[in-house]
Amino acid sequence: MPVVGTAGHVDHGKSTLVRALTGRDPDRWAEEKRRGLTIDLGFAWTALGDGTEISFVDVPGHERFIKNMLAGSEAIDVALFVVAADEGWMPQSEEHLAVLDLLGVSSGIVAVTKADRVDDELMELITLEVEEKLADTSLEGSPILGVSPVSGEGIDDLRAALEAAVQAIRPGLVDIGRPRMWIDRSFTISGAGTVVTGTLLDGPLAVGEQLQIWPGRLQGRIRGLQSHEREHSQIDPHNRVAVNLVGLDRTEVARGAMLGRPDDWESTETVLVEIKPARYVEEPLTNRGAYHLHLGSGAWPVRMRLLEGSELAGIGPALLQLSQPLPLKVGDRFIVREVGRRAVVGGGTVLDPHPMTRTSSIRPTVERLRSIVDGPADDQANALLAIRGRDSLARLSADSGGGIPADAVVAGPLALSPEFASRISREAVEIVSSFHAGNPLRPGIPKASLASRLDVHPAIVDALVSATPQLRDDGATVAKEGFGGKLSGTQEQAWKGLRTTLLDSGPAVPRIKELGIDPELLHALIREKRVVRVGDDLIYLPEQIEDIIERLGELPDSFAVADFRDAFGFSRKYAVPLLEYLDDQRVTIRDGDYRSVRAAPSERRREQPGGQAV
Repeated sequence: MPVVGTAGHVDHGKSTLVRALTGRDPDRWAEEKRRGLTIDLGFAWTALGDGTEISFVDVPGHERFIKNMLAGSEAIDVALFVVAADEGWMPQSEEHLAVLDLLGVSSGIVAVTKADRVDDELMELITLEVEEKLADTSLEGSPILGVSPVSGEGIDDLRAALEAAVQAIRPGLVDIGRPRMWIDRSFTISGAGTVVTGTLLDGPLAVGEQLQIWPGRLQGRIRGLQSHEREHSQIDPHNRVAVNLVGLDRTEVARGAMLGRPDDWESTETVLVEIKPARYVEEPLTNRGAYHLHLGSGAWPVRMRLLEGSELAGIGPALLQLSQPLPLKVGDRFIVREVGRRAVVGGGTVLDPHPMTRTSSIRPTVERLRSIVDGPADDQANALLAIRGRDSLARLSADSGGGIPADAVVAGPLALSPEFASRISREAVEIVSSFHAGNPLRPGIPKASLASRLDVHPAIVDALVSATPQLRDDGATVAKEGFGGKLSGTQEQAWKGLRTTLLDSGPAVPRIKELGIDPELLHALIREKRVVRVGDDLIYLPEQIEDIIERLGELPDSFAVADFRDAFGFSRKYAVPLLEYLDDQRVTIRDGDYRSVRAAPSERRREQPGGQAV
């Protein structure tokens, strides 16, 4: 159900023409009817000769209401441009054409109204004037028809032209499964609650669906759907829709808000755009202007930073700083209006909703983004990932509508471009190699440390290590493939001396600090199970632990710490950590101040730390 939007100077007969085509008066307000002047957006619909229904959005033509005109031009498929035959081209004709051109509206029909008031010669002159004005705009070559709603002249020809235009644009009315609707009206119906209207784009809506409203991320549920005063349980995109929402008050939803599914969009406050001055603007755009961004059905103050000098006379990139976060995607069209001039001064296209922050990094990306801005969503996602290097899958999808980029390295909720993954992989190999050189006795660098050194999410480390043949994932650590820390000759000699000391000491071994062992060597010996750590500051040989376990059979069935201490002839500072160790190893069972052995030593299969049976 394509949407036809009117455009043209005030009092050139836009609303009268819509009324003649549809039989419905688009002017909704009493003041509009009293003054004979369209102030706000009007809506109507009709069926064409082939049965196709079309919606009309009628916009005001007076310069004082340009904001309302911009709110109604955001989602039109076909422009119905109106020029009065008795007045010809006027100031708002030029501004409205500039808006349509900047929004990229390329399908249109020009209706030269009040044709019954002029002769054929003047009509020919008006037609030539309009052709000249349309030259070099998106509406160049549009059919120009003389009509008179009063006499009926040309109305049938206009209907036929609308039918042809609608058939021509049908292939572009696609459903990508991601509904989006910029709200242009909100009101309350007694007994129903809050109702919002707009032009549904990109995907269907169904009764019962949970939706979100931006800005503000308010939640609501669809109670009912209408289009052209008919109820629907589901409605496809490219329709004018009224949505009855549960869970939202009318005061919470205003014109300019956007309705969509909760997980489909991600807001942004800084956006990279391609901007173009309106063709009648003689002075260059600068960073100093007080601008409003008109996008969708809303308007917001915005700060502009040009990226190629301080002035813009032609097309160029710019960063826009929004006054509040908005859900935008690549390819979104917008208009810029300067508050001081009270006029549309430019417009353009969103290139990247989440650009890099440094200007020097942004400039090289502009040409790549220009090449894909009108392309398929998957191509946009690929380009964004290539530029960003890494990003969340959710953000890439929100910014483009595309799926997982081709050739991406997926790490949990994240995606890496092949180039970024390759670079990070090389850095990871260098970091791990350097760690081994400085810590030859450690099994590998902790994953958390590697992620911190690379400045990446831990999930990326997991994905990269599994895809890098030179690296090995050891669980909590990462090592080079084939690496196995071995003791040097000097360290083996130190180990032999330590072993002799422990054996000679019996169960009352020296404290760790008294042994004077290198901490790295100690860690290596513990990992290799050459020694067993007991408590904070004791180590034993495995055979010493085995001997202690064997001798537990000499104790009563239920024994206290003092019994254990006396049996082995050492002090409490040894008895307590040893018994706690034996509790942890499930050799003994504690019950208050007493312990018992789980089974007789001869009947028990005992295990040393790490699962090695003794």
